Amino acid sequence: MPTTEAEMLLPLIYVSAVALVDTDGRVLIAKRPEGKPMAGLWEFPGGKVEAGETPEQALIRELYEELRINTEESCLAPISFASHSYPSFHLVILLFACRKWNGSPQPVEVAELKWVHPKQLRNYPMPAADMPLIPVLRDLL
Repeated sequence: MPTTEAEMLLPLIYVSAVALVDTDGRVLIAKRPEGKPMAGLWEFPGGKVEAGETPEQALIRELYEELRINTEESCLAPISFASHSYPSFHLVILLFACRKWNGSPQPVEVAELKWVHPKQLRNYPMPAADMPLIPVLRDLL
């Protein structure tokens, strides 16, 4: 919850993100490409929830756009969320887990992909908003 007047005036952005979990219990992370804010940092795949979309619809769309994989709403399990104020906006990340999808993830709109065991996630620099999600994944997986 915003605590200062400045935080209350920040635009609120909702993002759906996913912990794609493979058969070895590893999670897929994506490296932000050059030219985008926070380039070079690793994050969970996903993106902004657009007007008229549910978080699940946004995630299904983003997974196809970013990774060229398809999944169904029934394969997405909500597991956590994180809330973080950046200087120009406030971000709320809705994190889902997914163990079933069609296709092999390809780095279409990201610089690189990496499958990582949850206990190793802290070894990869991530945006501040993603950091609270790491212990949740470590405990869950």
